[in-house]
Amino acid sequence: MKVKDILKTKGTVVHTIHQDSTLMAASDKFFTEKIGSLLVVDDNDAIQGIIAPNDILKAIQEGCTDENCALQRVNRVMSKDILAASEEDSIDYIQAIMTENRIRHIPIMEKDQVKGIVSIGDVVKALITDKEVENHYLKDYISGKYPA
Repeated sequence: MKVKDILKTKGTVVHTIHQDSTLMAASDKFFTEKIGSLLVVDDNDAIQGIIAPNDILKAIQEGCTDENCALQRVNRVMSKDILAASEEDSIDYIQAIMTENRIRHIPIMEKDQVKGIVSIGDVVKALITDKEVENHYLKDYISGKYPA
């Protein structure tokens, strides 16, 4: 199974936030859209980073130096080193990348174009579905539903 199979089911909507937006604006988007990450963009919609609720919690924990945490800018707490995958990558591959790097969301890119974003939950759901289908066919085979 490939990443493109997840995107066919999930869709390709990707939520973004401007790098100069506040952490409060990011938090509002997380709750309003019921999402776990936002791609951070500049004035030209070029990706500059990614932010998740944990990044906001980390900023609060570290004391949000010299300003109110809610008003701190996204670009000060976002992750700048983004790992990305392609639609042709296998689900097992991105699961390994996400686990090894302890990330929950990975953008799916084709050259400079964002094709979607996949969460670890999407990966687990796809793997479970794949195993359930395989299990169903194996049970049918063992019970003799298929001519040998």
